[in-house]
Amino acid sequence: MNYAIVFRLLGYILLCEGGLMCLPALVSAVYSEWAVLRVFLLTIALCCAIGGALTRIRPRRRIFYMREGCVTAALTWVVISVMGAVPFVLSGAIPDPIGALFETVSGFTTTGASVLADVESLPMGILFWRSFTHWIGGMGILVFLLAVLPMTGGSHVNLMKAESPGPQVEKMVPSVRQTAKILYTIYLGMTLIQIVFMLAGGCPLMDSLMITFGSAGTGGFGIKNDSMASYSPYIQVVVTISMILFGVNFSAYFYLIRGKFRKVLIEEVRWYLAVVAVAIALISWNIREMFPSLLTAVQQAAFQVGSIITTTGYSSCDFDQWPTFAKSILVALMFIGACAGSTGGGMKISRLVILLKSIRREIAQTLHPSVVTPVRVDGKPLDQETIRTTHVFMGAYIILFAASVLLVSLDGESFTTNFTAVAATFNNIGPGLAGVGPMMNFGHYSGFAKLVMTFDMLAGRLEIFPLLLLFAPETWKKF
Repeated sequence: MNYAIVFRLLGYILLCEGGLMCLPALVSAVYSEWAVLRVFLLTIALCCAIGGALTRIRPRRRIFYMREGCVTAALTWVVISVMGAVPFVLSGAIPDPIGALFETVSGFTTTGASVLADVESLPMGILFWRSFTHWIGGMGILVFLLAVLPMTGGSHVNLMKAESPGPQVEKMVPSVRQTAKILYTIYLGMTLIQIVFMLAGGCPLMDSLMITFGSAGTGGFGIKNDSMASYSPYIQVVVTISMILFGVNFSAYFYLIRGKFRKVLIEEVRWYLAVVAVAIALISWNIREMFPSLLTAVQQAAFQVGSIITTTGYSSCDFDQWPTFAKSILVALMFIGACAGSTGGGMKISRLVILLKSIRREIAQTLHPSVVTPVRVDGKPLDQETIRTTHVFMGAYIILFAASVLLVSLDGESFTTNFTAVAATFNNIGPGLAGVGPMMNFGHYSGFAKLVMTFDMLAGRLEIFPLLLLFAPETWKKF
């Protein structure tokens, strides 16, 4: 393990976090929240002091491999979450450190699960920071680091592979730094476009910013106690479209900009859009009698489908009151998730496509043992390593999910509450059903259960293995 370069990178991460905290500090100053401003300035000073000390470490070897990449990614998310929780605790918004950590991890991992019952009572600076963590975590803070710092030496693609969701991570251009810049340019551009449309609909500036942070990062922290229910149908439609678009693989937008239209609708994107369309149609039919018109039912169904499959977690109504069939579809969408290479969470459409095609191959080879049938995606055969890692991921996913439900059940909540609470945190969604429904929160869980779900949120965002590596003794051996 190249400890020096890992600590040095963590130092840069803390400096970045300190710099990003200047925005909520500015918001606190604008709204004359002087006590909150002092809290942010103190936290910024801590980030800069610790980060500055770590960046003074001079590694003998600047080359780092996948092990260093995974460890750096996992520790990055732990460190930024711990420091990001400090303003919540010191300001008194969430005095319980475990609850504050849960809320911060939920923000950075773009989960949107909250321990707060009354978010409207928060100071504006804290509310802004809470939503801004979604935008920071959406594309990934390591990708941001690669985009802004002229890092030299080492295989930097290992950092991107460790943090970026999905079974495959490819460079759009030969330079990793240039790829990171392209990703963040697209991300920022789409964010600004949504803000403009929100403002055009009469949404206040601060609301537009914070709601867009949640949509872009597919996070879903509501800034109203009823999430998005009190906003106009126009605003809800804008957010619906935005959530679905941010759930698309960002490579598709890169190819669209470059004029490579044949590569835009790759197989994963086609599957994703098909699942969204079918889910909206089925739920609209099932809930049509609960709304004054079919058009309203379609609009509400589209919002919740877009929110759940992209793992955003906003709610435009209490979907816990919907028929069982509609709720079952939403729970299924929690596990399916968005596209790889997007800001969404879940298992990812690409993995499910690979699994379905692997099952079809096994059936074909059982019937015709002598026939070689490769698994193809976009017409190209997948290598066995990609298929193997997909199967291993699914196995680890099921084991961790079952263990988490078992541990959380010690709190004595109902099975529906516990199952969907773990599904909502592990898949980085936010709301579940019953006791953690769209109009409820996670504050009633014990500290132990919150820590379990905090682990689940981090594991879900990092796709399990980078976080598990922290617990493997062999990871920490020097070489």
